[in-house]
Amino acid sequence: MNPRRLALTLALATAASLPFAAHAQADKATISALEGYFDFADANSGTIMAEQLGPEDYKKLLVLDVRDAGQFAKDHIPGAMNIEWRQVFGQRAKLPKDKTILVYCNTSSFAGQVAMALRMDGFENVRLLHGGYNEWKAAGGMNAQSRAGKKS
Repeated sequence: MNPRRLALTLALATAASLPFAAHAQADKATISALEGYFDFADANSGTIMAEQLGPEDYKKLLVLDVRDAGQFAKDHIPGAMNIEWRQVFGQRAKLPKDKTILVYCNTSSFAGQVAMALRMDGFENVRLLHGGYNEWKAAGGMNAQSRAGKKS
């Protein structure tokens, strides 16, 4: 038998034999918080589309880019603050609770996780940029609202 194939077979066999008890279980407080969040959550209540925002609206928001620093350096929404998505919760004290936070990543996947974590921690002012930076850019960026109005 090929040495690489043998090593792969042994690795898979070992992984398959590990006990399932290794999975983490949430404590009662965490489960209660999750249940409360999902009872409250509305599918679109925290989502904003680029076409809903005019250039002046961005000045009223804290725009939070949760992509990595390299992506942020290449391009971002003007005026955005950058905290990589894995670090946002640990740095949440830097975020205002009295101003709307518009959070985005490339597609909304990581930003959605950030928004959920912040909301569960009491931030009721978090909104998610629908489709993330990629959709924002495709819709016309800062001019998405006026561009959408011209299509009508």
